Amino acid sequence: MTPAKLVFKNIVRRRGRFVFTLLGIVIGMASFVTFVALGGSLTAQIKKESAALGANLVVTPKGSCAFEQVSILTGEQLPTTITAEEVAAIRAIPGMTAIPFLAERSAIQNRPVSVLGVPTEESLPFKGWRVSAGRYFSAPDEHGALLGSVVAGQFALQPGGEVTIRGTRLPVLGVLEETGGKDDLTVFLSLPVAQRLYDQQDRVSYVAVRVDDLEEVDAYALKIKDVVSLGVVSDKQMLASVLSIVGTVSVTLQLIAAVAVLAAAFGIVNTMMTATYERKREIGILQAMGATRGTIFRLFLLESGIYGLLGGIGGAALGLVASMLATPLISQNAASSFVKGAQGGIDPLMLAGAVLFSTLIAMLSGLYPAWRASRLSPVEAISYE
Repeated sequence: MTPAKLVFKNIVRRRGRFVFTLLGIVIGMASFVTFVALGGSLTAQIKKESAALGANLVVTPKGSCAFEQVSILTGEQLPTTITAEEVAAIRAIPGMTAIPFLAERSAIQNRPVSVLGVPTEESLPFKGWRVSAGRYFSAPDEHGALLGSVVAGQFALQPGGEVTIRGTRLPVLGVLEETGGKDDLTVFLSLPVAQRLYDQQDRVSYVAVRVDDLEEVDAYALKIKDVVSLGVVSDKQMLASVLSIVGTVSVTLQLIAAVAVLAAAFGIVNTMMTATYERKREIGILQAMGATRGTIFRLFLLESGIYGLLGGIGGAALGLVASMLATPLISQNAASSFVKGAQGGIDPLMLAGAVLFSTLIAMLSGLYPAWRASRLSPVEAISYE
């Protein structure tokens, strides 16, 4: 009998123990893969949203914290304390383009959606949008709505139809081409219409600023602070701030998953130690037939590795499915609502690494039982009943 056949026979000898040991590894690795996949996808999407914002500087209400910065990237509702006079003062600074936005929330068919009031003429070139159906706003204060591609598909809305925002019926003017980000999940209104519907006359949520000279970003930030008493953050600072929050959450979740992996590792140790005691006579027979201690050691280590390999493959597959199923659930949270656009970001190298990691952990867990099995004396082993 070859070593491979012997190992396979020993693994399936106790099928119940084999299944439950394997399940422990699968669940542990699945949780690890799920959290790593979601964390990696969310990080990539945050970077994409930061680039799509199209701004080098963002002016926020005074005293804004990191949560407001997250909300800018996710399209969540923001405080509206920036006045028209402050916007005018910012726009008066030469060498930069300043675009004010009003970020609010509404509901369509009892499902929440983001609403963004935009200055229509300036936003189109600033954001680089393309209209896939219908048309764009034809006037700065046109009474109508422009829809992101996901919103239009989700609620079966097309140009010529109507959408109700804050109890007011608005004609659907057009639908934007898919961007892969939060703009796909947003209803866009002209800034005057949005301010009127939400009773925010002459007030906006934040101002996106694009400077002409990228080497002078810090200087422009100081100029803005000199003319208005508001918060100013660069795109790099905002990205770092948001990523630090997401990174902390991701590490915490991965540590929780690591506990499950550790529990599975102790399960392998327990299974292999039990197998060592149950198979003492078999070990003695192998030694009597000429098997060396190294051969015994490798047989038990190979058995542990197979547990890890099978558990890693099962865990990677289950984690992949779990991450896709979890996406619509966690997207209800303000800090992760744009993970909808990141659900395709599964890295094959990450899955392969998870399988390799599972195999290594299992083999490390099997070192002590394999060593104990190899240290049995032939007389003690073969006389065991």
